[in-house]
Amino acid sequence: MLAIWKVQGIDTLLRMAYEKGIILAGGSAGSLCWFTGGYSDSRPRELSLIECLGFLDYSHSPHYNGEPARRPLYQQAILNRQLKPGFACDDNSGLLFINGKMVKSVSLNSHNHNYYVSIKDGELNEEKLPTEIIK
Repeated sequence: MLAIWKVQGIDTLLRMAYEKGIILAGGSAGSLCWFTGGYSDSRPRELSLIECLGFLDYSHSPHYNGEPARRPLYQQAILNRQLKPGFACDDNSGLLFINGKMVKSVSLNSHNHNYYVSIKDGELNEEKLPTEIIK
């Protein structure tokens, strides 16, 4: 999807929309695309590390609780500095960013969460974010 967007100039149009304050949203790959990078299951057989549009200067992991391999891969990529520190979302949860800053963490229930994953004192730090339950 990202390669097609770049070839067709859609990435440029999306950047212009973002800079004008137009709301951009998405789930799964539709959320991953706005960040600098993360793991995608869009390629056959395995999760692949991909570079994204970089509108938000963080890495991202959707489906953080949905696939057993995704969480450790994402954490290891941050520890190895293959990915920037970033935000991870369990299924049925999401984040709101305004002007490049995360301002709200939401979930459809109390079983799914959002996280900020970074390195602190040389160790992986996974901070569960306060989450508003929405209906």
